Amino acid sequence: QVQLVESGGGLVQAGDSLRLSCAASGRTFSTYAMGWFRQAPGKEREFVACITQDGGSTYYANSVEGRFTISRDNAKNTVDLQMDNLKPEDTANYYCAATPYVGIAYALHEYDYWGQGTQVTVSS
Repeated sequence: QVQLVESGGGLVQAGDSLRLSCAASGRTFSTYAMGWFRQAPGKEREFVACITQDGGSTYYANSVEGRFTISRDNAKNTVDLQMDNLKPEDTANYYCAATPYVGIAYALHEYDYWGQGTQVTVSS
């Protein structure tokens, strides 16, 4: 089992950058592919980015491609989401998630473990 705790959210202005971090418990972190998802008020939770177990492959939603970067440190049991050139439409609660699926996983149902989320608000 994996427990996930996100941090780094906050209130920023459009064009600013923010870095989210997710800390995972357990000694099997490197066996999980990791993902970031977000949910805005009144909307469904949506995929943002994911990274494979060894960090060798990443995949992004079209809406964040070129602005967001996902990375992981298996020695520290962390996965980060660097968010640059933020837009008001990026405002949402951001969730970290883990899946034992080997490869790129961008569907919600593929993920078994979820954090509690961290709020990101981007003002115009």
